[in-house]
Amino acid sequence: MEMLEGKDRYFITDDEGSEIAEVTFTWPSDSVLSIDHTFVDPKYRGQKLAQQLIQAVIDKAIREDKKVIPSCSYARAQFDRVKEYQKLEYMGHN
Repeated sequence: MEMLEGKDRYFITDDEGSEIAEVTFTWPSDSVLSIDHTFVDPKYRGQKLAQQLIQAVIDKAIREDKKVIPSCSYARAQFDRVKEYQKLEYMGHN
């Protein structure tokens, strides 16, 4: 398996190069990114792939000094669970 970065997304491929998981994000402003979708192929669930993808977005936000809106339900659950993520959360949205 390999994690790759694309335009406004990270994704994981299996050993044959097929995409098996992804996280996508948008840019509501220059300083804020919004995690809007996560997906893991059912055959690969339970291996913490979505968690790894969210972490990749968090690492990007830290590197680029951005705030994050956890818009999708999985990202929201991760932000509720992981205290370190909460300091990156953009609080200006409804």
